[in-house]
This record gives sequence, structure tokens and C-alpha cells, in this order.
Amino acid sequence: MRGGAGVSSTGQDDVRQENRRGRPRSEAVERSIVEAVVKLLEEGAPLAEISIERIARTAGVGKATIYRRWKGKEELLVDVLKDIEPVDPPLPGTSVRDDLVAMLESLRRRGLAQRSSVLLHNVFAQMKSYPKLWDAYHDTVVEARRRLGREIINRGVAEGAIRADVPLDLINDIFVGPMLLRTILRPDADLPEDLAEQLVDLALEGLKPQV
Repeated sequence: MRGGAGVSSTGQDDVRQENRRGRPRSEAVERSIVEAVVKLLEEGAPLAEISIERIARTAGVGKATIYRRWKGKEELLVDVLKDIEPVDPPLPGTSVRDDLVAMLESLRRRGLAQRSSVLLHNVFAQMKSYPKLWDAYHDTVVEARRRLGREIINRGVAEGAIRADVPLDLINDIFVGPMLLRTILRPDADLPEDLAEQLVDLALEGLKPQV
């Protein structure tokens, strides 16, 4: 039936099957693009020399295929970094303390990964001289983590576990700062498995509401 008011059940099945077939292809294309960037990085290509054209050639796709998925190189590189970094575990949600420990533990694991992965170490070292990429990474990844930290701290204040007379950003820095110090500024510092718990418990003790 052509031009009718509806689509036949057979036609609907064909559309659904086509959509199911198309989605894996799209994911496969995106995966090939991400893997092409990783391949270039592993081969030692500097970030500044990894162009969209070079990525497309390595992935075996057209530049338009990349631009349909990412606005530009910086956005793509941020997704690549998120792909090769350790995944942030979901927050347990059992208590403010447990969520803060989980948040700091993800930072500890990321620090360990940067120490053990030559690829991650080289990329982050180059980002310091590549402000456009750092800004994109900060806006997409770092700021999202800071928002999460503020949300947890807000809950702590509401529940009476954290004093309310200190700015949220300062409290967030009190929790996160020592872990960042050890993972970034002191690459030789120990990162024991219970470090997140130690830092959270010390900070919570000092930030108890004053009686």
C-alpha cells in the first residue's frame, strides 16, 4: 500500500531492523575513530600535529564523518581521554562519607593510571602547553566532578555532618586538594588503598559543625 495513512507491519519491522543494524555500525565507526586517535598517540604523534584530516585518514573515514559526531579536535580528544582513563565508579549513595570516599578513590585510581600509563602521562604533560584542549577537558570533565563534589557537600551540610559557615568551593578543595597534591604535584608520593578514607575522615572531623 503506497501513500496510505499508515505503514504496514512488514514495513515497520523493516525500519526497526534497519535501526538495529544502523546503531552498531555507528558505534563501530565512533570506536574506529577513537582507536585511530589512540594509535596516533601511541606512535608518538604530538597533540598539536593530530589533525582531523590525519585522524580521518588513520580511521579510514571521511572528515565529515568525524564532524557529524564531534564539533572539533578538542572535543574528540576529550572523549578519547575519557575512554582511556579509569571509569568513575557510581557513588554508593549510602552516606555522605561513603560518597566522598568514592569520589576521592576515583582520583586516586586516576593518579595510579597516569603513573603506570606512558600514554596518559604523555598526553597530560602535553596538555599543559595546549590550552584549548585543557580548557575543553576542564569544562567537560573537571567541572563535572567539581559539581558532583558540591552536590555531596551540600547534602552533608543539610544533614548536619558538615558546617554551613564555610564556602562550598573551599570545602570541596579541602577534600580534593590533598589527593590532587599527591597524584599530580608529588608523583613520588604513596597512594595507599585507604588514602581516600583517611583524607575524608580527617576532613570531616575538622569540618564538623561547631557546637
